[in-house]
Amino acid sequence: MNLRTVFLTTGLLSLAYASSVSAVDRNLPFPEGTPTATEIAEQVYFANHLYAFDNFSIGAHKSKNRKAVLINRSADGTDNTIAVERHLNNSYDSDGSIKARDLAIFRSGKLKGTGMLVTEYDDPAKDSSYMLWIPSLRKIRRFAQPAHEDSWGGSVFTFGDVTLRKPEHETHELLGKKKMRSCLGAIAELEDRGFRYVQKLPEKSCRNIGKEVYGLKSTTKFPNWWYDYRISLVDTKTFADYRTVYYKDGEMIKIIDRDWGVMEDKLASSDPRALFWRYWYGVDLKTGKESWAVIPERIIEFNRDVGNRFWSERTLRRIKR
Repeated sequence: MNLRTVFLTTGLLSLAYASSVSAVDRNLPFPEGTPTATEIAEQVYFANHLYAFDNFSIGAHKSKNRKAVLINRSADGTDNTIAVERHLNNSYDSDGSIKARDLAIFRSGKLKGTGMLVTEYDDPAKDSSYMLWIPSLRKIRRFAQPAHEDSWGGSVFTFGDVTLRKPEHETHELLGKKKMRSCLGAIAELEDRGFRYVQKLPEKSCRNIGKEVYGLKSTTKFPNWWYDYRISLVDTKTFADYRTVYYKDGEMIKIIDRDWGVMEDKLASSDPRALFWRYWYGVDLKTGKESWAVIPERIIEFNRDVGNRFWSERTLRRIKR
């Protein structure tokens, strides 16, 4: 695979949008009473960036070869599978430099051995920095922050969906509360089937049925954007965003569902936002493409006694292909 293919697949050719000032960090308090629409968006951002944890790893079970998998299925039923690790670190001191780091390592497929290290800075006016380890060249390439709409790992999930979109990139409106009445999505033909790396894929999740959720409408501030607004169903107790539906010109164009688990009882300090992902499911309603990221709970670790040196160029250079 040539260098250009690596860049395109990981979505790292585009220029960044300028960062906006973000008030969300790991010290964001849990709200009292009924939060505003903007406060709900901030809490969702907190949960999705796993700020309740000092560090959080989606690693690998070496003895049983268990890993998280990203399955991308095209409209014709062709599957492409990537095994991936992801390690997030939120435990940097507030010293005016680094706020958090996010390390992703691709463990199979065309991207096998590729690593990506993202650094977010305390200065909200400073773009995140990206380092990409390219195993075929044995070199690191540095890039500006990718565009929000670029695909993450060739999936229907964008960099905006995964990490870059901040509450201030949209205006927010609270539509009210209701009970969840439907199960979350999954790739139907693969449900409950044996699968490489995860031993067995889950069935679609129905654990959210009956839970009370906020309806949150978020309208983008970016002009001529790929969506006009999105509506999210957000748990009123934990701020887990179970479902997000994207709209363009009044039509649904994409759906992302997230199956969440709760780690609150395993933390020294109780926080309902101490959540982890069991899976993400996404479907592009225009193309029919589906993506399913499945994360076995047994490979999840958090608040490990590991130094910040792990999130560094040194780790990138030591990735085995």
